[in-house]
Amino acid sequence: MSNKWLRDNGMHLSWLLALIATLGSLYFSEIMNFIPCKLCWYQRILMYPLVVLLGIAAVRRDYKITIYVLPLTIWGACISIYHVLLQSGVFHESATGCGPIPCDVDYLNWLGFITIPMLAGTAFILITILQFMTYRATK
Repeated sequence: MSNKWLRDNGMHLSWLLALIATLGSLYFSEIMNFIPCKLCWYQRILMYPLVVLLGIAAVRRDYKITIYVLPLTIWGACISIYHVLLQSGVFHESATGCGPIPCDVDYLNWLGFITIPMLAGTAFILITILQFMTYRATK
């Protein structure tokens, strides 16, 4: 990707990824009636503000927003990775558990490995990469 393309479209693409992730999580909980676990809530708390922050930044062409976006995306990616490892059995829930909804429950399993936390983690990682690339393209 060229620097000009990233400058012109990087924020918009980051915003689109955050919007799709947010709408997807709402679809799973409100339409499919999948009750989110505690880790899913943490991931939502970190993803939902990105729609607003990245939307405003895209319209204003404010590339400095990256400093505020990266902590949310990196933290969200870490939670998603932990959640995927928990679902795959690498880690086990503590005796206190994850709350009323167990975090190792697998509502969705496409192709044997694509789960909801994996989808969220992919969105967080892609937004992180795009933000780094867009920020670098503006320098």
